Amino acid sequence: MNRREFIQTTGLMSASVLFPKVLLSNSAESTNKDRFPKPLEPLIKGDVKEFHLAIDIYQQEVVPGFKFHTLAFNNQIPGPEIRVNKGDKVRVIFKNNTELNHTIHWHGMYVPWRMDGVPYVTQMPVMPGQEFVYEFVAEPYGTHFYHCHWGTLLHMQSGMYGSLIVEDSDDPIKRQFPYEREYTLVYSAHDSNFIRTELNSMLERMKERMYLMKNGRFNKERFAVFNTKDEFVESVNNGYQPPYTVNRRSPSELPQPNWFTVNGKSYPMTPNLFIKEGENIRLRLINAGGEEHSLHLHGHDFWQVCDDGVPVPQPWQMNTVRLSPGKTIDIIVEGNNRGLWTFHDHDTRKVTNNGLYPGGNLLALVYEDLPAEETKLDMMSQKLGLDALPIVALDE
Repeated sequence: MNRREFIQTTGLMSASVLFPKVLLSNSAESTNKDRFPKPLEPLIKGDVKEFHLAIDIYQQEVVPGFKFHTLAFNNQIPGPEIRVNKGDKVRVIFKNNTELNHTIHWHGMYVPWRMDGVPYVTQMPVMPGQEFVYEFVAEPYGTHFYHCHWGTLLHMQSGMYGSLIVEDSDDPIKRQFPYEREYTLVYSAHDSNFIRTELNSMLERMKERMYLMKNGRFNKERFAVFNTKDEFVESVNNGYQPPYTVNRRSPSELPQPNWFTVNGKSYPMTPNLFIKEGENIRLRLINAGGEEHSLHLHGHDFWQVCDDGVPVPQPWQMNTVRLSPGKTIDIIVEGNNRGLWTFHDHDTRKVTNNGLYPGGNLLALVYEDLPAEETKLDMMSQKLGLDALPIVALDE
């Protein structure tokens, strides 16, 4: 075997561990569509677009064979995608179907302050069985998201997030990089053990609080809420012990993510990004979790065109982009290198499932016009019963 044959063979062998099989079949493409946020259709009430969101306890399956109880908007993780036009009047009727408190924060949006969804600062939390109506004008343009701002340490990693896209008929990005297809990718990180323990603890704590309220035994100190900072300080001086002095949680007991998801799924169930030679696609990247991701695309550079929804004055050409917690970044991928390519987190701890590689934030950029003969495997692979690239692999 000469050097060129060796490189070709080993390249095929190493690439074969990364991607799901039969990517271009009709059934695979149909299934792939379900791995992106589902649009939430509004009701048109005069000049207002009205959306309905409800929160329930939900069982999330991140990969076949592994589920955990969590929270979800409209029984979807991520929650449904809200798409509106810049300047639209928006009304969101939020119903709390759980036994926990919740709010919705409209991350990156110019909402009236009473609509900002921060408990005890802009509104009281939405209690079990209650509704709250959020109203705002859709501004500014760009890729944004929404998430719960109550019990944020638990609720955000528990699936309480969704994409919010504000479009413009004169899209500045489409003018510079004409595209027809776009994909929304919502990243998160989950400590399934923390979620299980904390969710059960929170439910028990809320049962106690609801019982006390029902029986007229509301107590500010028991609920750890005060009218003013001075009132809180006076209570401490009189012997009240704040929760943070009683709790002995160590840093190691804070969330230590063992699952990393894109649109609620981990590899090999993550979505694929389809493209054709000569085509541009737009990726809307949203970090709704608490971990930073360094997202790297093989075989291409891409253009960063928006930062937190705002078009950048000069698009940056790169192949690795940092996506910090709370950030949204839009990139344009140009179809100029036909093949099957990895788009993954270069912090490989986050390309694992429960500590096992490969998993987590691992996706494929797939050229739909890739000739089938380019995916053929060598004779040894065929003897193992492997037909062609790509192949699912769960343990390296």
